[in-house]
Amino acid sequence: MFKVKKTEYVNKTFRIDKELLEKLENVAQRENISVNALVVQCCNYALEDMNPDPDKK
Repeated sequence: MFKVKKTEYVNKTFRIDKELLEKLENVAQRENISVNALVVQCCNYALEDMNPDPDKK
């Protein structure tokens, strides 16, 4: 049976370097997505690719 999933979002404020923001805005515009969506994708990618054991390189 089909169930509609609702993603819960929260608002949070982060400070980022102006140069990084400009890069994110350029990529988001080029890919036709919001800066927020791009940041979420980048964070998810980084967290999934992280080494789970910080003692091992």
